[in-house]
Amino acid sequence: MIKIYSPRNHLEAQGLQDMLASHHIHAHISGTYLQGAVGELPAHDLLGLLTDIADADRARELVNEWLNATPVIDDTPEE
Repeated sequence: MIKIYSPRNHLEAQGLQDMLASHHIHAHISGTYLQGAVGELPAHDLLGLLTDIADADRARELVNEWLNATPVIDDTPEE
């Protein structure tokens, strides 16, 4: 497996992992349990999103699209 992205927090990592799974790309979040060691370890770059090497290019492309996407706001009033 190869690291394709360093998420800012676990919520972002989980969202990206779920998005990649919807495209049939298996991703692993590394460093989840290291966040509890903040104070003993540096407080940045603890998390990593990893994929198989064969999926890395496509996964990076999808992550970049996700990060650069514009949110869609539904202006339709609820009835």
